[in-house]
Amino acid sequence: MRVDAIRNEVIKAAERLRGRVRETPVDGSPELDRLTGARVLLKLENIQHTGSFKLRGAMNKVLSLSPAERAAGVVAASTGNHGAGVAFACREADVPCRVFVPEGASPSKLAAIEGYGAVVQVVGHDGVISERMARRFALDSRLTYVSPYNDEQVIAGQGTIGEELERQIERIDALFISLGGGGLISGVAGYLETTWPDLEVVACSARNSAVMYESLQAGEILDLESLPTLSDGTAGGVEADAITFPLCRQLIDRHVLVEEAAIAEALELVLERQHILVEGAAALAVAALLQSGDRYRDANVVVVMCGGNVSLETLRGVLGWERVG
Repeated sequence: MRVDAIRNEVIKAAERLRGRVRETPVDGSPELDRLTGARVLLKLENIQHTGSFKLRGAMNKVLSLSPAERAAGVVAASTGNHGAGVAFACREADVPCRVFVPEGASPSKLAAIEGYGAVVQVVGHDGVISERMARRFALDSRLTYVSPYNDEQVIAGQGTIGEELERQIERIDALFISLGGGGLISGVAGYLETTWPDLEVVACSARNSAVMYESLQAGEILDLESLPTLSDGTAGGVEADAITFPLCRQLIDRHVLVEEAAIAEALELVLERQHILVEGAAALAVAALLQSGDRYRDANVVVVMCGGNVSLETLRGVLGWERVG
């Protein structure tokens, strides 16, 4: 996929998704303004249907399928936001859906995926195995496999966030987006690069799982181990043939690596001062902004709050709660 083709694909996706996904608002943040000296706006994808931007790409992919492909059904592999997004999209479009998950996946996340109508299939002890089995099942059954990021229609769907920002905001000087497989940053930055050519695109990575960052530094996609991170939405490896890799090389202007303690502090700050619930991947982008000091003083900064699906267990850990009784 070429960068110059992204804008046209996003425009098509925006029309396709109209009325299917929520146009999320932007919200000011006096506290972040005070701490950074910038004019900060938060793009609230944490209140998207299913609680994550992932719905946009999944919905665009499902709606792009031919009638025969829709009738046959789709397959995905995910324990979280992507699986929920695909399941929700398939329910809305009346498409059969099967989501492969590893053993030990969070019961609450599995319940959410099943609640949207998908068949959940538990396979293997980790996500790599369940993804491999999902791809094999899709190929053998002649079904469509929906990737969380390695797909042009998925990237275009995520890019509709940029189309909304273009209409909602007069000017953006810097854009903070959490970086996992690169689908979100490729779609949004790819769309906005012609709107604001001087826009600085800041990719935010958790140091404990920064596979795309390390791959970009090395000039090739690396197979690296990841440590546990609060930003579980950005954790994990990058496919060897990921079309997002060259897009990220072209579109990202600056990288920020963030430690776990800073992610936790940002999550707590957003909860306490912004009064909104976000997951670790969204707090990661806020932490990256705070880590930038006064670099963006007097600039117009947008932070994409990519999701709000945080478990009670995680919140208790971040906030230091202890159960009584």
